[in-house]
Amino acid sequence: MLRVTLSSLSDLDALPFDEVIDARSPAEFAEDHLPGAINLPVLDNAERAEVGTIYVQDSRFRARRLGAALVARNVARHLQTALADKPADYRPLVYCWRGGQRSGSFAMILGQIGWQVGVLDGGWKAWRRLVQQAFYDAPFPVPVTVLDGNTGTAKTAILHKVAERGGQVIDLEGLARHRGSLFGLVPGDEQPTQKRFESALAEVVMHLDPTRPVLVEAESNRIGALRLPPSLWQAMQAAPRIALEAPVEARANWLTQAYGDIIAAPEELAARIAALAPFQPRDTVAEWQALARGRQFEALAARLMREHYDPRYERTALRQDRAPDAVLRTDSLDVAAQEILAGQIVAHLG
Repeated sequence: MLRVTLSSLSDLDALPFDEVIDARSPAEFAEDHLPGAINLPVLDNAERAEVGTIYVQDSRFRARRLGAALVARNVARHLQTALADKPADYRPLVYCWRGGQRSGSFAMILGQIGWQVGVLDGGWKAWRRLVQQAFYDAPFPVPVTVLDGNTGTAKTAILHKVAERGGQVIDLEGLARHRGSLFGLVPGDEQPTQKRFESALAEVVMHLDPTRPVLVEAESNRIGALRLPPSLWQAMQAAPRIALEAPVEARANWLTQAYGDIIAAPEELAARIAALAPFQPRDTVAEWQALARGRQFEALAARLMREHYDPRYERTALRQDRAPDAVLRTDSLDVAAQEILAGQIVAHLG
């Protein structure tokens, strides 16, 4: 059994293992996990709680005996299912919360089979420490350029087209599973935890070329319920800014396409509009609701932008101190126009 230590985020990619196994409970895995890891818990949520309660309130010996029995049973199940087809030269890296008993027990059994098993020293806590150091204690490791523009300028779609042309990008809204604003959450979806968001961001960052700029979409310091890590937010505030400008009509047309999932759910759309009531006069919100009921979606989008989002966007922190470094204007936001804008942005990034 090989003990493995991570000294940087990029070390994870260089490790000589076929698969990373998270031996923690499903709840712990859902909160956050190493990039690419699969969850093969040696204790499920209820079992972990039961063993922990006995350990604290009754007897450490009884807790360990019960834990050992449960771990053996669960590992046996994994060997007969998820691991049943693994070859003789399979090389897994196993971790738990701190690299202790759960990962050690799992790794010992796998090692007895003959597999070359690694255990991550410090477990998930070691990974989390590296993420915190990268995003909270050190400058952002890649030069940043911000793609700015009022609501509806198709920034996310253009960001993806820049990536298709070889540009370095980070899709923050994609990582956060939120398109920004009260209309941003896809109906029925939920955002990741803050820790999971930061781990997903770390996975993207560790594959970037630090000598080239990375393009990110202009955001506030929050995307839905999630906060941008301090080092990224500070880099965005100081970054060069490329601004997109398009007429309200083109932006409204684009928004009705981009937010088709909410438009297709009348009750959801009504609830999102109602959530703007603390910020707008009652009569204005009522008029927006009437447009939604009448399926006048482009007119609704145009009014939301003129009366709510554009004025608020002008006050964002990224726009306070200086003009953009470049302004790209377009009369249309159809696919052809987006391709032209993406090409201009790639040329600007160099």
